[in-house]
Amino acid sequence: MRELSLNILDIAQNSVSAGATRIDIDVLESSGAHTLTIRISDNGCGMSEETVKRVQDPFYTTRTTRKVGMGIPLFKMAAEMTGGSFSIESEVGKGTVVTAVFCTDSIDFTPLGNVEDSICALASMNENIDFVYTRRLDEREFVFSSGEIRTMLDGVPMNEPSVMQWLGEYLAEQVAALRRAEPSENQGGQQQA
Repeated sequence: MRELSLNILDIAQNSVSAGATRIDIDVLESSGAHTLTIRISDNGCGMSEETVKRVQDPFYTTRTTRKVGMGIPLFKMAAEMTGGSFSIESEVGKGTVVTAVFCTDSIDFTPLGNVEDSICALASMNENIDFVYTRRLDEREFVFSSGEIRTMLDGVPMNEPSVMQWLGEYLAEQVAALRRAEPSENQGGQQQA
């Protein structure tokens, strides 16, 4: 995939298919260590140890619409090509955690892309799932919860075009504020939605 945000979208969709009601997406950047860690965790049905091994094989998929499953293998390869690492932890009935660490100073580092658009799409397409997105740059972070936004909307659907536009702009503003290293108005450097 050309952007890591597309990998995030694909793996989060796997979590949706696994019956998750909460999906945490963490994008953690360390400029000093030159690393980007992407962690996607869910409370879905989980996988057996054997299935965890098989999902890393591009010729295995549980989907009936295609014969190969490239999402996890490509994500793993993208991380490992940079000198980073990849892991999947899962327990049947408890959920799954996928973690990829990328070395951002590697020539093989895939651009992150627009994670905020992926979060917006996931939240608007899956009204019954709480997506919690944490974006951290060194010591600064913000946290977004689609469940909290849904409560604030008081019945207005998240896939309403004006809500989606506002959500996309809001998430983009939060990332821009992290990049500008602006101190937060609350909690000494943490920005929370």
